[in-house]
Amino acid sequence: MRRVVVTGLGCVSPLGNSVEETWAGVKAGKCGIATTTKYDVGPFKVKYSAEVKNFKAEDYMDSASARKMAPFTQFAVAAAKQALDDSGLMGKQDILDDTAVYLGVGIGGLDVTEASMKSYISSEMTRVPPMTIPELIPNEAAANVSLQFGLHGATHTVATACASGTDAIGNALDVIRSGRYDVILAGGAESTICGFGTLSFTVLHALSSKWADDPTKACRPFDKDRDGFIMGEGATILVLEEYEHAKARGAKIYCELAGYGSSSDAYHLTAPNPDGICGAKAMTMAMKDAGVEPKDVTYYNAHGTSTSKNDSGETKMLHIAFGDAAKDLHISSTKSMTGHCLGNAGSLEALMCVKAIQDSYIPATINLDNPDVEGGCDLNYTPNKGIEMPVNVAMSGNFGFGGHNGIVVFKKVN
Repeated sequence: MRRVVVTGLGCVSPLGNSVEETWAGVKAGKCGIATTTKYDVGPFKVKYSAEVKNFKAEDYMDSASARKMAPFTQFAVAAAKQALDDSGLMGKQDILDDTAVYLGVGIGGLDVTEASMKSYISSEMTRVPPMTIPELIPNEAAANVSLQFGLHGATHTVATACASGTDAIGNALDVIRSGRYDVILAGGAESTICGFGTLSFTVLHALSSKWADDPTKACRPFDKDRDGFIMGEGATILVLEEYEHAKARGAKIYCELAGYGSSSDAYHLTAPNPDGICGAKAMTMAMKDAGVEPKDVTYYNAHGTSTSKNDSGETKMLHIAFGDAAKDLHISSTKSMTGHCLGNAGSLEALMCVKAIQDSYIPATINLDNPDVEGGCDLNYTPNKGIEMPVNVAMSGNFGFGGHNGIVVFKKVN
């Protein structure tokens, strides 16, 4: 089997507009959640989110191109530029001509949809912005990454809700193994922080709302006082490369992308199956694909949304998939710092696994003051303080509306 390694990283997140800023924020236990600034929160029950801050699209593309892109696409192009620069592939057109793009997008240009509908209604249904459709459709992030950097391989968009970023990375792993491509840019992008998006999740009783006085305390995975997830945004890109191809060109190798597992609950459109069996099936599948046993996994980056059903259900999955080894597993939810970035969640959290291996560091779950043991959250979630220790195998799990379960496994390359 062809091996696949990570040779480049790029990130725009609520903690910073680069991998370095984002990871420094994670190690410092910084929270990227604050009062929402993108619209007037006065009429809304939910008044905070995890916004990308101080982002300038013109730092990554020309202004004419930026004006034709929705924010989620701008984030994707920025992360892709960072990743290509980091990988040493920028300008190597002989390789880029045969490089593919696999991006996960959960929703797409929801903010564009909202703005365009306002124009439509206020004009008595006679006018919408001319770039409405090209900006809002989910595939435009991957398409613009391809266009901006001359990537002539396949360009695919994966839409499996909050598992989209994970599934895009997993699909890219399978494609490189098949021999079809040697290099794929894989990851996710999302920007749905707008009044319409906030209200739509609010009526599902999905969002946290009781921490307006101190939003940094709002995301509390596995804690008794959690009351819902916090919307985040951004983009993350990993350059995935066949191992021998990477070695031959002298590439910097972060780690190996070693395994992928996917399953469907076939249970409910918005709620996870409380028995945890299908999520655990994806975990077991990913470990088998990576050639590791539960005892080999050092770190698990949890989906950990700060909702009661997810946190207890995910804990149950871990008990089923890891058995007795679950009690020794180091777990954390970095959503406590970044919020829930939806289609970008899996790719951002895959990045956390790569950095955990590279930097020998287990991130913390901040705001975990009173673990909800009675509610089934009874494992080691690394409360409030990260741990310096070697990480040989790291796993990330994400679970989306519709019952989508996606797991990826990364290994240190010795």
